[in-house]
Amino acid sequence: MKFVKIAFPVFILTVIGLLVFPISDQKNDENMRLQMNKSSEIKIKEELMNQDVSKTNELCRIQCTRHFTQAINNINKSTKDKKAILSKMKANHSNMVQVVWIDHTNSNKTIKIGSLSEELKNKVSPLISEGKKVLNGNKLFQSRTFEVGKEKYFVIAVPSQEGNSSLIGVIKQDFLNQVATEQRKNLRIVPYPSDKRYGIKSVDSDTLQDVKVDHPEENVGTSHYHLKEIVVKFKVKPSESDLKQIQTDIQATSMKKLGYTYVFSSSTLDAEQMMSYFNKWDVEYTEPHYLYMTNETIQSAENEPNDILYDPYQWNLPNIDTLNGWNLSKGSDQITVAVIDTGVDLNHPDLQGQLLEGANFVDEGSQPLDDVGHGTHVAGIISALVDNSEGIAGMSWYNKIIPIKVLDSTGAGSTYAVAQGVIWATDQGAKVINMSLGNYAETQFLHDAIKYAYDKDVVLIAATGNDNTNQPGYPAAYPEVIAVSATDELSIKAEFSNFGDYLDVMAPGVSIPSTYPDNQYAALSGTSMASPHVSALAAMIRSLNPQLKNVEVMEIIRNTAVDLGDAGKDNYYGFGLIHVVDALKNAGGNQTVQSKERKSWFQRLIESLNPNNNPSTVE
Repeated sequence: MKFVKIAFPVFILTVIGLLVFPISDQKNDENMRLQMNKSSEIKIKEELMNQDVSKTNELCRIQCTRHFTQAINNINKSTKDKKAILSKMKANHSNMVQVVWIDHTNSNKTIKIGSLSEELKNKVSPLISEGKKVLNGNKLFQSRTFEVGKEKYFVIAVPSQEGNSSLIGVIKQDFLNQVATEQRKNLRIVPYPSDKRYGIKSVDSDTLQDVKVDHPEENVGTSHYHLKEIVVKFKVKPSESDLKQIQTDIQATSMKKLGYTYVFSSSTLDAEQMMSYFNKWDVEYTEPHYLYMTNETIQSAENEPNDILYDPYQWNLPNIDTLNGWNLSKGSDQITVAVIDTGVDLNHPDLQGQLLEGANFVDEGSQPLDDVGHGTHVAGIISALVDNSEGIAGMSWYNKIIPIKVLDSTGAGSTYAVAQGVIWATDQGAKVINMSLGNYAETQFLHDAIKYAYDKDVVLIAATGNDNTNQPGYPAAYPEVIAVSATDELSIKAEFSNFGDYLDVMAPGVSIPSTYPDNQYAALSGTSMASPHVSALAAMIRSLNPQLKNVEVMEIIRNTAVDLGDAGKDNYYGFGLIHVVDALKNAGGNQTVQSKERKSWFQRLIESLNPNNNPSTVE
């Protein structure tokens, strides 16, 4: 017995000894990765972008197969005009170039909707012939992806259940190029592009010295601003005559006002000259008008959502224990989440009923339509319809989205627009605001808007950025905001993900499937994709316990996160990976979760090796 008491601690220490060194090696490896040369980082990001495009292709094919199968079965069962049914299906799916219904009992009876160019027809003909051969065996056919010019396509052929007819389609996949283009910008694989509409210049965020950005790595630490615009906050509200004098002096082309803060545009003076001019006025601050850019225990199988892309693509939901969390809260339509982004596809079938009236601060008076895809993707992560046999499952079943467009078709937007969005969302009663956008410039102008929302009890969440840097990104680094970085399927920090002492929590952010414009779905990577997971969690917490203040919600999210990396809060993982069940239990008043989950990974390892929890055997 004495031998056992001695032997077991020796065994434990031996096991710990074997495990500690690999852990140390992993930390060294991680540090090495964080210090990797820039060309390696770009290469890794390009591989990730290609992975996202590949998974997006898979999502598209699954959805098309489902829609074609439904359509042909409906045609066979319906007495309605078959051509009308096909026309309606094609009209609802802009990527369908041509659909052809074939009656196998009468080879001359076909219905064709849509036409092909000669070049496309030459490419498609042999693939359709191949598809027909496969159909003879009553099997599904999907061709390889092929290109005509710069556009991507594939051919699909689906048999009916009875085998007496089939449906063949030519599907355009131009959105694959769009995903690649946008991910190159989101992941900072390319330098931020100049845009003559803004007259963009780049500036070092610390020194405000102009810099030239010719290579993707030079995005790190740089921010971008309007060449001939400036933000001014007066200590005392200027009179009408003062404003007229200012506009005359700087030859203003426009003047916008938000509170005591103004944005002036000049036809002749650049930002630096205008900042110098305002030295003679009684101002609280002047600063460039910066641009912000986009940054994207498992429940039993019988209770999993039936959304067709949930399994096997949505690794993100079980990774943070979302499904078990639904036993505690599925959200509430009384708690709204504002998505301040590129807008949202208002007609996406997987978002129907989930969207409230929003606002467009890029083109005021217009609907907040998404011409990029980023905002639609973010909205779907939060609140795509669940258990509707369509597409993906959102984290929340019932929380509604307020779409607010502040970023334009290039994925960029001004400080003024972002600040407008934050204030407008707050005034509309949003209880959570998601900002999957950022910049490295700490602007007092935007901070004022953030503080306005925070003081009105809004939970603000933002992405840290995708440059693998510890330089603080804003608005994530403001103390009133929960800063979110990204993890992969193994709960390891994503290679691209920013880090630092301002980081609060981690959430899934690698190849996350979600809604995309024109009835599509895409897999995207980025801290932009991590942030909405935390926003959804905040909305679920507030739905479960509406009495909680924003500070309490933020603390629950931090304190119930699963500790990763070094014990306690660290610069690479913050407080750790969000955990839906424990956060919701804590929101319901179960404070025991907090103390348990704050234990380090090492402490939990010891406890797992010693199930009897007898301290004497460890000593």
